[in-house]
Amino acid sequence: MQEDKELREYRDLMKPPDQFEDGFGLKSVLGAIFVGMIMMPGAMYMGLVAGADLGPAARWVTVILFLEVARRAFATISRPELFVLYYMAGAAISTPFSGLLWNQFLVQSEPAISFGIAELVPNWVAPRPEVLEKRTFFHASWITPIMLLVLTQLVARIDHFGLGYALYRITSDVEKLPFPMAPVHAMGVTALADSGSGKETWRWRVFSIGGMIGLVFGALYIGLPSVTGVMFRQPIQMFPIPWKELTTTTEGIIPAVPMGLSLDLTHLLVGMVLPFWAMMGEFGGFLITLVANPILQSQGVLKSWEPGMETVQTQFLNTVDFYYSFGIGLAAAIALIGFWHIFAAVQKARKERREAQAANVSSQSVWQRLISSDVDRGDIPFFLSIGIYVFSTVSYILICKLWLIPDFPLWILLLYGFVYTPLISYVSARMEGLVGQQVAIPMVREGVFILSGYHGVNVWFAPIPEHNYAPHVVQFRVVELTGTRLSSIIKAEFIIFPVVMVAGICFAQFIWRLAPIPSDVYPYTQKMWELEALNRCLTYTSTLGRGSIFYEAFKPPVIALGAGLGLGLYTILAQMGLPVMLVYGLVRGLGATLPHIVIPHFIGAILARFYFRRKFGLRWGQYGPVVLAGFTCGMGLVSMLALGIVFLAKSVYQTNY
Repeated sequence: MQEDKELREYRDLMKPPDQFEDGFGLKSVLGAIFVGMIMMPGAMYMGLVAGADLGPAARWVTVILFLEVARRAFATISRPELFVLYYMAGAAISTPFSGLLWNQFLVQSEPAISFGIAELVPNWVAPRPEVLEKRTFFHASWITPIMLLVLTQLVARIDHFGLGYALYRITSDVEKLPFPMAPVHAMGVTALADSGSGKETWRWRVFSIGGMIGLVFGALYIGLPSVTGVMFRQPIQMFPIPWKELTTTTEGIIPAVPMGLSLDLTHLLVGMVLPFWAMMGEFGGFLITLVANPILQSQGVLKSWEPGMETVQTQFLNTVDFYYSFGIGLAAAIALIGFWHIFAAVQKARKERREAQAANVSSQSVWQRLISSDVDRGDIPFFLSIGIYVFSTVSYILICKLWLIPDFPLWILLLYGFVYTPLISYVSARMEGLVGQQVAIPMVREGVFILSGYHGVNVWFAPIPEHNYAPHVVQFRVVELTGTRLSSIIKAEFIIFPVVMVAGICFAQFIWRLAPIPSDVYPYTQKMWELEALNRCLTYTSTLGRGSIFYEAFKPPVIALGAGLGLGLYTILAQMGLPVMLVYGLVRGLGATLPHIVIPHFIGAILARFYFRRKFGLRWGQYGPVVLAGFTCGMGLVSMLALGIVFLAKSVYQTNY
């Protein structure tokens, strides 16, 4: 099948600059402290309240704030300096201590208790319920979980410059892959840098438009309920969070279909930016479920569903009855298709190399390009990156084998770390480099754990050295496109780690003390955490014996059906010359993604294709990502303001005078 035309439009949107600069300095240190003290608690809070991922928003807020301060000081901030601020903001926002809030919920959740998981969770994950009732991390029982978290995070920070960087050198420097999505991530920083240097470009104008939209919508969607929740007994909501529940309304027409609508404008804008045919495939998968679910329910396949159930119950029971196995089969088909594309691309590259050699085109050997280092770019020696990867993998294995899961087979840990991880990371990195998509092989983790004969749940919480480094590869490509020396990122990591550790534990403690999690104060957690706990506990039971609920959901004939359908659809589309992205979208739409999100994705894709592309032409491929970046920035500004009011009000309310 020919490469999708839309994905080709993403290529060459940006070229690496001729010179690279060090973007680390005092501004970066101040930015890290600002993010840790201001943005991190906002991201944690809004994630619990509305499920909003403020990572991108917090990045843009930080960058714009420092840019405006520099303007008023008659100074400029270069593109590399802005990118380092952007990078540090993203790294600091993704605090691992949110995971501890999740762990405390899981061990005392109804799904964990009913599935028999709660009493098996080890104390290095979370303490017992009697300790959790106190809602504090400053208790002796939390020392072990926090120590483990800090240790694994330290290894992970070092690991950032290991295999991911080595694969970046292979796929970008040697194989010259285009990485079509990397320019999308770099454009926002470029727009702001151009504005900060006095250049009024189209990027800044488009970014400003998106920012104003985000400000207005954020004030209504997040700001209004957050602030009124402090002032009144019931918060005022113009839009339901996280969605408008419609399952019980439509069950008479389309039974066993989880139905609802998310009114978060973010999903609409995401649909406008993502590849059109992927969104059409996703919507097509949703339409199939509208027809298939009532039929499956009438035939007794979706036997667990009953009238009156809302989205969470409907989605989980459908997963157990059918879609868990069906999704595995579809994912297996996608993985096979991905490997086929990799094989075809490798064959094409070899053919081009042979033709170049036949034409006596001189070029450096692969080995020379790998071991050579660009001093201006700040390259890490290739062998050093391999050494970092070996060190981090051995560290994970020692933590698991000597401390957490000593009865788990060592050879499996070695196989994961030194065979599976490099293989899947390279294949997925090549897919990112070619078409902006990753490859995932379904059920590898679950299958290995089951076949190992291990009994218990500890292995599910241990830091198994199973990683896919493709996102790191894309990140290094973005670093290159912004003209930032890699040494800047290395210096930034030394600042990020202590800020994340100290600020993370303090603000996680503060947020937990405000109210139990989940509770009415954090509405998103009440809706979605139960569904997430149900899905996770379903998987955890797979290592508890053949009588667990996992084996009710694991149905080989249904897996075969899903795989056959996925491969069949791909074959048909290939013969018709239609984009392969339709298949990727169908997988997302067939039970994997809630209709609540699919519908705004579809509307956004239609608007982008038949209005904005006709109005702006191919330029919309550049405008769309910048509008989305500006929108997240506007949402972030409102969120931070609302959060400051909430934190101040709650703090005053909790005092005794």
